[in-house]
Amino acid sequence: MCGIFAVFNYPSDVNGFRRRALLLSKRIRHRGPNWSGCEISSNNIICHERLAIVGYAEIGIDAVKRLDGMFSFVLLDTNKNRFIAARDPIGITTLYQGWSSSSPGTVYFASELKSLQDDCDKILSFPPGHIYDSLTGETTRYYQPIWWDSDFIPTTPTDYTLLRKTLERAVRKRLMSDVPFGVLLSGGLDSSLIAAIATREAAKLAASHDGIEDNEVDERVVTTWTKIHSFSIGLPGSPDLIAARSVAEFLGTNHHEYTFTIQEGLDAVHDVIHHLETYDVTTIRASTPMYLLSRKISGMGVKMVLSGEGSDEMLGGYLYFHNAPSAVDFHKETVTRVKNLHTSDCLRANKSTMAWGLEARVPFLDKDFLDVVMTIDPEEKMPKEGKMEKYILRKAFDVSTTGDTHPYLPDSILWRQKEQFSDGVGYGWIDSLRDISEKSVTDEQLTNASKRWSKDPPQTKEAYWYRDQFESLFPGDHCTESVVRWIPRRDWGCPEDPSGRAQ
Repeated sequence: MCGIFAVFNYPSDVNGFRRRALLLSKRIRHRGPNWSGCEISSNNIICHERLAIVGYAEIGIDAVKRLDGMFSFVLLDTNKNRFIAARDPIGITTLYQGWSSSSPGTVYFASELKSLQDDCDKILSFPPGHIYDSLTGETTRYYQPIWWDSDFIPTTPTDYTLLRKTLERAVRKRLMSDVPFGVLLSGGLDSSLIAAIATREAAKLAASHDGIEDNEVDERVVTTWTKIHSFSIGLPGSPDLIAARSVAEFLGTNHHEYTFTIQEGLDAVHDVIHHLETYDVTTIRASTPMYLLSRKISGMGVKMVLSGEGSDEMLGGYLYFHNAPSAVDFHKETVTRVKNLHTSDCLRANKSTMAWGLEARVPFLDKDFLDVVMTIDPEEKMPKEGKMEKYILRKAFDVSTTGDTHPYLPDSILWRQKEQFSDGVGYGWIDSLRDISEKSVTDEQLTNASKRWSKDPPQTKEAYWYRDQFESLFPGDHCTESVVRWIPRRDWGCPEDPSGRAQ
């Protein structure tokens, strides 16, 4: 994991070129506090801010389809003066591409928007699952699973054993680390399952000096800490803190619980918008507690955590999925949500943690697990009477299915109803954001919002408050092109407010 800043076919002098590149790369130093580097070849430059998690290996250009994990990278062939840029299939990591009308032919890449905003007048979020080749100047999709096609409607019945084992394998792969790591634990189903699996897998790995059973993966496991560390955050007495505490006690993790005050959260909002580079209401609400927690975790010397993003999108876990008019509509909505993860939950997880030099790994977005879940008959995934949201995931880890004498999770957690993270940290958090927005934005300002912003004008005072702060940090239409809001399905009966409580 690192911060990347790269410019190709730059027309300026080498010395000025290098000084400017180093200045802009410094803006994302938080993404890689362990080492910085800068390489120039002809009129191309790559600056690198490295976060030391594991060593790197050289790969060929054609290997991108075989890569398994999260990545955004730029490779420069100095002999042929050719470069490629690529992003992981779902967009777990961030990557931006920019152009400048004053320097035709020059192409910029960076891990964050802030490195490009001054020098580029067109900036886009580089599409996940794609690769750019300077030889052709084209960006093409390399990730093409069968379920990506909007016309494909799956009919495969649920294989609970396959579902469970594939997720266990996804967690196991992500335990590779040379540094202290932990798990983010909200007490909800997704993070609790990841924590439960990680606890079991880490114990297996620690007991085996030769690696993983059946030689599936030959990885190194951290031995600095003898058991998994878990981390949670919320307002005092919040639902997530209470639930996470019970999960940690059940799993026997070394648990770290942090509380924040509403004022601490409000004070952090502007910094969150600076790091997240978005004005989306849902993302900012949920990112603020995650941002505060990441600061605490990083301060302990932890550099990697496992997190539970992605499950709700692929399994239809949000409460509004109860209103899906048909199985076909349900499936198509899950595909849409997975395709847009890089604009919301992945962006939140990556930038909230990397703001403090902390890497978040997301096992649910493992390619193999995606292929299993996204090809299951949507009739079996739909919530209905007697089957709550994400029923098949819960059932896969229930003792009635596994036959284990020791359950993965207590029933109170395994069958706990979905809470939006921004709700679970304490309902007072969202209420306070609405209250300060009401005081900060006048009725007249909201009424005239469409005159101020022709693209995607805010519909609520809270959205206006965020948009105003975003513009103060990232002025100009070119900075808004990469922002995509998490928009509720109004035609499915969702209110304008995207919180789970409102739904």
